Order: sequence, then C-alpha cells, then structure tokens
Amino acid sequence: MKIAQHIVLGFPTPLSILVPAGTKGIPRSALDRIIPNMGHTYISNLQHIVFSTKQRRRYITADLQQRLWPYMGGIARDNKIKAIAIGGVEDHAHLLLSMPATISLSRAVQLIKGGSSRWIHETMPSLREFAWQEGYSAFSVGIAAVDDTIAYIQRQAVHHRKKSF
Repeated sequence: MKIAQHIVLGFPTPLSILVPAGTKGIPRSALDRIIPNMGHTYISNLQHIVFSTKQRRRYITADLQQRLWPYMGGIARDNKIKAIAIGGVEDHAHLLLSMPATISLSRAVQLIKGGSSRWIHETMPSLREFAWQEGYSAFSVGIAAVDDTIAYIQRQAVHHRKKSF
C-alpha cells in the first residue's frame, strides 16, 4: 500500500499521521505497520510574550538592555526553553520562545520575570525599586511568522521612537 506524503514543518509525513486511523481509506493495520511505535514527540509551541515594568517605569536603559536580554535568555536555556529573540525598550520586553511540552507558559514567564528581577536587585542596588508588572501578553506564532516576529522584536527601539514636530 502506498501512502500519500505531506510535508509538515519540513518533514515528510505519511497522510495516516494527519488523519485518524480507519478514515480516508487507511485501515488501522496499515497505520500499525507504518508507525509501530510512536517513540518520538515533536512539538512546535512558539510564543511571543510581552510584559512591562511596573507602572511602565523606564528602568531598562540601553546599557541594562545589553545585559538583561542575554540574562533572560540564560534563564530560558536553564529551563529547557529556547529563546529565539529577546528585545524591547525602556519600559517593556518582548520574547519569542520555543516552549517545550514539559513547562507551562505561565511557569516559563514566572521563571523569566522572577529570575531577571532578582538578578537586577542583586547586581544593581540602584535599581532596588525595579519590578515587572503582574501580568503579561502571549501570542502563539506559526512557523511562517517567525522571521517577521524576530524582526519586530529587534526593531522595538525604532517602533517606539517618538517624533518631534
């Protein structure tokens, strides 16, 4: 039996994976022969996350950004989260994260916000008033929108630049 192939995220995928067994003319026994053990899991969970400083205070100077964004990426990496892009401006941060199946979105944000806030307090006593806002926004991102999302995060300074007339 020849099974139609589809491309899913760059990988050839038998049509039988995309439809329930026993439907579309693919008997369960054929599926069992093709994929006897589903030993691997593939998850694409890309999230664009945005959160601001408490009361939108402009704490995140250009100098701090040079240290904070990599530090946040390290927190992500330590928790098996892939930070694809991190950026922002003086009063808020944008992160594009590839989330593993083993951690919830809310837990990931809690770890990154809490860890970065703690680091700022410990390493920069002059910023002891620094805090992140309580909430956050998160938007799922499809594979086709990754490059545009990265570009959007990278050009935050231009995006938020004020014009004077």
